[in-house]
Amino acid sequence: MDDSTNIYMVKAAWYYYIVGYTQNDIASMLGLSRAKVVRLLDEAREQGVVQFTFRASDTSRMGLEQEFINRFGLDDIFIVPTSLDRATTEDSIARATSMYITSHLSDGAYLNMGYGAMMNRVLGYLSRGTCNNLSVISLTGGVNFYLQDIPPSVMSIRLNLLPCPILLSSKELRDAMVQEPSITSIAKMVGLASMSVVGIGGISDNATIQKNGMLTKSDFELLRMRGSVGDILCHFIDIDGNPIATDIESRIVSTSLSALEHMSNVVAAAGGDEKIRAIRAVLKHGYINTLITDERTAQKVIEEDDRLKEMVP
Repeated sequence: MDDSTNIYMVKAAWYYYIVGYTQNDIASMLGLSRAKVVRLLDEAREQGVVQFTFRASDTSRMGLEQEFINRFGLDDIFIVPTSLDRATTEDSIARATSMYITSHLSDGAYLNMGYGAMMNRVLGYLSRGTCNNLSVISLTGGVNFYLQDIPPSVMSIRLNLLPCPILLSSKELRDAMVQEPSITSIAKMVGLASMSVVGIGGISDNATIQKNGMLTKSDFELLRMRGSVGDILCHFIDIDGNPIATDIESRIVSTSLSALEHMSNVVAAAGGDEKIRAIRAVLKHGYINTLITDERTAQKVIEEDDRLKEMVP
């Protein structure tokens, strides 16, 4: 089987078994006949591609992965097919992230978890997953945002959350809050984790940090004016991934970017056109070891990196 056929096989299997598209939908998306899609699904079953998880040896063939590893120095990358709509694509990234985590962590492991809508979805899938006695440690404040997508009736993970808001009204209040024993005890657990997983936010009206009312449109416009392309762990960064000094930065309860840089196994999950520049900035600075995203986003990140390189005199 040639590489192009193998890629179609993996994509067809992902769309059919994970996303839930019909064979006709898949045929239309991939430009194939329905009969060809049926044959690809049969081959996927015969070759063991479909085993409730996707083998790393198969996903590693999906397009841009080696380019990302070579260009940005990643240890690993998982690129899922881009689906027909944004919500389905985001759900695929969250599913893939949960699958990646459970395949790399043993029962009883500790996992650091960042903030945002994508992280909520990942936690939702982890809570229904097969990794027993997984302990999750929050890297930011904002308890409610870590609980939104977790049904208590099926939760199989232990949550260790920083018991405070993510953004406080003043630097002085924030500085006092992080000295509280209930905060410091959770913060000390971060070093026990075998893996850290974070989201990447863009500067857009769809950003979780704006939609939840924590920041206003005016705040975001000011951040744009100061050169921000997005955030990681609610720390806003410029086009090269450097933190931007703002009043917001002094009031957030979040693991520092310098601490994140020293973590050895950091996974980022993100996708979408509004996050292209932020993902590229995070990769350029070297904050993460592994990226989980979708194919369209991956292609656009490479295009953005090429564009910026051409602008350098």
